[in-house]
Amino acid sequence: MMAPVPDHSAASDDQIEIVGAGPAGLVCAIVLAKANRRVTVREWHKDVGHRFHDDFQGLENWTDAQDVLDELAEAGIEADFDHSGLTEGVVFDSRARTHRVHGAKPLFYLLRRGSAPGSLDRAPLAQAQAAGVEVRFNDRVTATSGNMILAGGPRRADIIAVGYVFDTAMPDGAWLAFGPELAPKGYAYLLVNEGRGTVASCIFTGFRDQAHYLAATVSYFERHAGLQMQNARGFGGFGNVRLPRTAMQGGNPVIGEHAGFQDALAGFGLRYAMRTGQLAAESLVRGTDYSRAWRQSLQPGLSAGVVNRFMFNRTGARGLDYLIGKLGANDTRSVLATAYRLSFTKRLVLPLARFRYREPLKDRSCDHVVCDCVWCQHGLHDPSGV
Repeated sequence: MMAPVPDHSAASDDQIEIVGAGPAGLVCAIVLAKANRRVTVREWHKDVGHRFHDDFQGLENWTDAQDVLDELAEAGIEADFDHSGLTEGVVFDSRARTHRVHGAKPLFYLLRRGSAPGSLDRAPLAQAQAAGVEVRFNDRVTATSGNMILAGGPRRADIIAVGYVFDTAMPDGAWLAFGPELAPKGYAYLLVNEGRGTVASCIFTGFRDQAHYLAATVSYFERHAGLQMQNARGFGGFGNVRLPRTAMQGGNPVIGEHAGFQDALAGFGLRYAMRTGQLAAESLVRGTDYSRAWRQSLQPGLSAGVVNRFMFNRTGARGLDYLIGKLGANDTRSVLATAYRLSFTKRLVLPLARFRYREPLKDRSCDHVVCDCVWCQHGLHDPSGV
């Protein structure tokens, strides 16, 4: 995609415009507004959370020793969205044997995405507006300006999740399963909290066959986790994975999935998104180098994720079962933290992993012609967009 021609007349010298009202853009806006900057957020959809359907997602809590909610608090972001810290769950191996995973601290925080009250998307919008941020909806940006931060969300689909949100009488819990029959190169998950649930297949290839994998996932969790769904509503989402070199476009910082900031292994990108929003805001307030800031803060973990994905693509069922056993035998949060450290060995593997990790994920099943996959139906395919 060709970069838009900068339009330096679009914003005044002391006004900062943010393109996109997702978590990355809104966190960035809040930090800037609390530093007494004039901020306008421009969102081309009619509301926040347009890509989501009140489905559960996880805000990971293992890539840094600091709790993610404390990290947000230090940035001036209140955790006033609905959330629940999960310290345990169940992972099924290739033989459907259960392994209980656990952590002394939350492995992740369960939260909801979408436009409903209490969601991760609605709550920071209210915080931004209370801080004095102007948020404009139905405002499509087609050219960049000199005082602009780009937070427009994923520009392609490397991952898609397809599933159901539903009501249920099941007890609370979190279940995870692997297998090419459920989610090729990915995983299937079931999350239940206070009578609501989300079940999905998170797939990294084979997008055109998403309905087949979702049906297999539902059947699997019905057999092995006692899945019970009432009032099921279908949903789909997609994510973009890329290890950027600068995260700058036309002299403007690019944050969140717009830059490709995403965990290459599991697709947990919310923490990266919000942290890049904070880092971009601080770079403008302090006059520092945004590229240097995100590289110091995020690049080691992102690079480890690329190596993890490269290794996962080449791991068979027996190797995966061994790794699942390790997760269950130790404090899972500590095991995951170690997995996302860029060790000496991973540094050696990184050049090959960066060159090869995406190759098995190229989705040749979808030619984008008469296709109903999530990306074809809902993705941003307009090359003129910022």
